[in-house]
Amino acid sequence: MPTLARFYGIIMRMYFLGSEHNPPHVHAIYGEDTAAFDIKTGEIIEGGMPSRAAGMIREWISLNREELLEMWETQEFKKLDPLD
Repeated sequence: MPTLARFYGIIMRMYFLGSEHNPPHVHAIYGEDTAAFDIKTGEIIEGGMPSRAAGMIREWISLNREELLEMWETQEFKKLDPLD
């Protein structure tokens, strides 16, 4: 699973498995916590994340939504800027 970005101890990743792996989402790892976030809504669709980390992840998704959706569709990986 390629790493898209790292910020504040959070690792953002995306699986590239094709359309059967919908909805478009990213995986976040923060210490022992892991969660999958829907790219379109920013909502957690699997797992759990502390609320402060989840807020930062949602902000990062919002800032990178177009690029994330393009990567999901094309399955062409690229690194994205971390959250400042």
